[in-house]
Amino acid sequence: MSQLNERGANSERNSALWGTGGRGGDRSSVLWGKGGRGAVVACVFAFVLAAPLAAMAKSNTATANTSPIASSFIAPSLLNASGKVDVIIQSWGGLADANAKATGLGVFQKDIKQLSLINGVALTVPASQLKKLQGVPGIIVTPDSTMQVAGSVSTLSSSQLWPYESGNAAVWAGDLSTYAGKTPAIAVVDSGVQNRSDFGNRLIASVNVSTIAGNTSTDDQRGHGTFVAGIAAGAASDLAGASPVAPIVSVKVMDQNGQAKTSDVITACQWILDNKAKYNIRVANFSLHSSYATNFYRDPLDQAVEKLWFNNVVVVAAAGNYGVATGPSGVKYSPGNDPFVITVGAVDLGNSMRSNDDTVAPWSAWGYTNDGFMKPDVSAPGRYMVGPIAPGSTLTAQKASNMIGTDRIQLSGTSFAAPVVSGTVADMLARHPNWSPDQVKGALMRTARAVRIGNPLAAGLGEITATRAVGSTITPNPNAGLDRFVSAGTNGSSVFDATSWASAAKASMSWNSMSWADQSWSDQSWSDQAWAAMSWADMSWSDMSWADMSWADMSWADVTNEDAAEGDGLNGSAGYVAPTTVALDAATDPDTAVAVDGLDPMTALGVPVTTTVDPTATDPVTAPPALLP
Repeated sequence: MSQLNERGANSERNSALWGTGGRGGDRSSVLWGKGGRGAVVACVFAFVLAAPLAAMAKSNTATANTSPIASSFIAPSLLNASGKVDVIIQSWGGLADANAKATGLGVFQKDIKQLSLINGVALTVPASQLKKLQGVPGIIVTPDSTMQVAGSVSTLSSSQLWPYESGNAAVWAGDLSTYAGKTPAIAVVDSGVQNRSDFGNRLIASVNVSTIAGNTSTDDQRGHGTFVAGIAAGAASDLAGASPVAPIVSVKVMDQNGQAKTSDVITACQWILDNKAKYNIRVANFSLHSSYATNFYRDPLDQAVEKLWFNNVVVVAAAGNYGVATGPSGVKYSPGNDPFVITVGAVDLGNSMRSNDDTVAPWSAWGYTNDGFMKPDVSAPGRYMVGPIAPGSTLTAQKASNMIGTDRIQLSGTSFAAPVVSGTVADMLARHPNWSPDQVKGALMRTARAVRIGNPLAAGLGEITATRAVGSTITPNPNAGLDRFVSAGTNGSSVFDATSWASAAKASMSWNSMSWADQSWSDQSWSDQAWAAMSWADMSWSDMSWADMSWADMSWADVTNEDAAEGDGLNGSAGYVAPTTVALDAATDPDTAVAVDGLDPMTALGVPVTTTVDPTATDPVTAPPALLP
């Protein structure tokens, strides 16, 4: 029996829940029946009204009504409807009386579905006929409406397309029902985060470590940090982020111009390290990059983020927005050039739920670092994103044409792809709290989907698939080759032995082969990317100086910049807006539609299950307990 792998490759899925089917094929099971995308045969659940209707079966003889409940009821929406409507008629006079009322409306007996459990019938009738039942005592007429399984838990939604295509939307239900209060905090190292309703009481700490003159407030005067936090963990009713239950810790380093001192970003890393236990910080988001291109083993910011990584904090960094149309730009700047961390490129969704039209955004940086490591590691939606922004911040003036109302904006950049991954990582750690950063990175890369348009290496291992990442049980280590050179320092903390690594790397091209030798990687369809062969190369080493570099050479470039793609926007647009069918599309997309937290995709995404009326069928019964989520 072939299995659909975690990256959604075109192979068959066969299970008690899904039956068999690949992309575009039919899906068959006792729960779902058969059908392709959008074709769902629903289970019919019997619901018993809370009102005391037991008296219906007692007698066909009407008695005086002394109850405060009206002796008859027709849903007002039915009386105002036109055309044909599906209705359920219940009668206090019993099943026979309900049938009599239905046939009295001109419906043939063969077209009436019997609902003996509730002394009622289901039928389709011209709405105009229902007026005949007005004032008739002892009946209740209600719509035979679409139903969804009780306890469809997610009350969150988004007007945007990206959470549905990335798979994050299908994880929200479990976030709310099971992992609220258990999800680790995300540290947002940025321009500050506005304390607003999008975050409820989850902005648990806000500090300013900037030493730029005049930049003393914890407020978000740029607007960039609030936007990043919204993508990662916002919980607005119509604009939920990747992990809408994750706590947020704001560590401000940027000023109103979107710039920070690299030394302040390093101070931010120290603050996170000192306070990670206090606030349960397991994820740190860096939607920024330095302005000095050097080797990762020399760069002080790279060394700082490695300290976080070695101390069980997953570091997520933007790849940068200096990509070029002619080919790879390289990923030259810290912290995105560090081989340990998760570096994120930006995907353009093409304004559709189909992953086969996704491309890497033209400005998203990709290629080898100065040390020969291929970056980014994965990619995520990052073009034409909509999120919250602090009113009055400088971005609201500089990007006035991108504003949506007074406190939302549309922006593009790897800055905004990174928090999609940060929120996903927080959800992964909520479900796998004992995972190390290496395991998180491996599971995230292993479950990514290849981006088929353009050079696939531009997206790293591909576009993340949140549903598969959070449910993954396989965690190969993409840093296995590097981990050989991590050892205990003089103070007991882990450090990277750059000298030994450089010697090994210069001596043998195969030094990193163990990172991809794990059998867990073998079922992935990466032949088109040849990632194992391309993940590290010595092609750029001949251009590098192996002489020691003085730290004084770094001081002139003590500047770090945000990673927003200037000038890239859909003016006057609310970004890639989700179509009305987006939840159903996501729930039936083989790439993302997998059970998460014990919930099937339809339930997790709150897709209404249509009740169908079959005149020849027997009374509906509750689905077997084993099939209920």
